Amino acid sequence: MARTNTTADTGGTPRAADGADGADAGEAPDAVARVPQGPGEERSPYVCLRAQFGATPRGARLARRVAVRHLGEWGHPPASELACAAALVVAELAGNAVRHGRVRGRDFGLRLELREADGGGRGVLRVEVADAAEARPSTSVRVPCADEESGRGLVLVDALAERWGVERRVPVGKTVWAELEYGARG
Repeated sequence: MARTNTTADTGGTPRAADGADGADAGEAPDAVARVPQGPGEERSPYVCLRAQFGATPRGARLARRVAVRHLGEWGHPPASELACAAALVVAELAGNAVRHGRVRGRDFGLRLELREADGGGRGVLRVEVADAAEARPSTSVRVPCADEESGRGLVLVDALAERWGVERRVPVGKTVWAELEYGARG
């Protein structure tokens, strides 16, 4: 069963989501981060989502769905270029956390940080997936042969992300991150 605990930040202020919003069993509770959309509402240049998921294939699918849902709430609809790229990156990194980074009894974490574009410039979505395993993937990507059954995920991440890498997590584990750039919304 996928367990989720979400915390969202707006402008650096943590706000916990309590899950009392009537979400279906197995669905992540809504995070409370919100990018104002109406006229006269002040717009935060930064929003953040943190969530924990069970290290199972279902947890990886839920992480992807939660990411796309929150990007939609932040003004980037599911069909947008950013949401589509983020869905692929989250699916790959979460899938790797489940397949290669699973430690018995430990969840994996997802963090999204959206920095809005300034004055027609480029915005950045940072995707981070953390797990408890020490083994780190190589950041030198090799395209697999046509008959190989795996090894294409990080090739996709490398193609979609402006930058990506792996950081050691204290006290245990690692965080694999990717930064996706996007243009200002019209």
